[in-house]
Amino acid sequence: MIEVVAELSRGPVFLAGEALECVVTVTNPLPPTATSASSEALAWASAQIHCQFHASESRVALPPPDSSQPDVQPDSQTVFLPHRGERGQCILSTPPKILFCDLRLDPGESKSYSYSEVLPIEGPPSFRGQSVKYVYKLTIGCQRVNSPITLLRVPLRVLVLTGLKDVRFPQDEAVAPSSPFLEEDEGGKKDSWLAELAGERLMAATSCRSLHLYNISDGRGKVGTFGIFKSVYRLGEDVVGTLNLGEGTVACLQFSVSLQTEERVQPEYQRRRGTGGAPSVSHVTHARHQESCLHTTRTSFSLPIPLSSTPGFCTAIVSLKWRLHFEFVTSREPGLVLLPPVEQPEPATWTGPEQVPVDTFSWDLPIKVLPTSPTLASYAAPGPSTSTITI
Repeated sequence: MIEVVAELSRGPVFLAGEALECVVTVTNPLPPTATSASSEALAWASAQIHCQFHASESRVALPPPDSSQPDVQPDSQTVFLPHRGERGQCILSTPPKILFCDLRLDPGESKSYSYSEVLPIEGPPSFRGQSVKYVYKLTIGCQRVNSPITLLRVPLRVLVLTGLKDVRFPQDEAVAPSSPFLEEDEGGKKDSWLAELAGERLMAATSCRSLHLYNISDGRGKVGTFGIFKSVYRLGEDVVGTLNLGEGTVACLQFSVSLQTEERVQPEYQRRRGTGGAPSVSHVTHARHQESCLHTTRTSFSLPIPLSSTPGFCTAIVSLKWRLHFEFVTSREPGLVLLPPVEQPEPATWTGPEQVPVDTFSWDLPIKVLPTSPTLASYAAPGPSTSTITI
């Protein structure tokens, strides 16, 4: 019996283009007092990162698979296929790397191996939607002699920041960020430089503030004015907005605002409704604020963007966008007043109206949500950083 443990050095969340580092420890769990005949051996171990794609058959119409490409012995248990037994298609993978060959461990002996690989920058982000799913995993395959391959899978979460694909790593050491007190290899320099560049771009894109005002009206007049200070956010930030109803000519009885994502299947992959297909657009509400606002002149709200959610992205099959979805309930009666008179000549009982004729309407305001620091996402939404398997 051999125990294999894979531990991610810095949590399970990464930015596309960063280097993933994993320590693989192989142990013979028998006590050292056991006889030497109890030594265990492994023929080899290899590691590879892959992205698995799965689409809902009721929502997405995918083209048939290309039968001209030869299959690589899918039924053989001695070929290292990281996506063996997984649902969907493997759309992205890194080259496999061999960790060791012909390893023999005495009772109580343990050996560790380091695996490092740069996450592809051209891939989609990790996403689990209603129409499609993009799932990243680090798969480690181990095999005994004359035995089938055993797979150890470590789930990953990948965030994608667009615009980094065309950025070149500076060759001039004076330009590249470095420290004279640290010894760092070329790969480490590039990884830290990319993370710093991504942080700078995220900060520059989300720190700009300027007041944007929107007049809200229905068919009978102005309801109010909505104000928001920025339209680009990072995961974990709060969307803060103000609503001024004092300038409106139409009484607003109630409003609600929801922070939503819109998942839309691209037109060429939409399944026709007449053939039993589900809607090609789906919405998920992440936060919501509702308020009764009659006789309210000004109010505000704050909606947190979950760190576990997916930033907006677009692929050939699906797109994900963020928005604020407003719903207003307004009165049909002009100059509606539901408060008792201030001055009454004699004591009297005042009762509000039992029914008020109302109208409802909605309004959508698009916003943009970008990734955040992978370290922050790892702390706020911790996932398993260690996976274990026994062979």
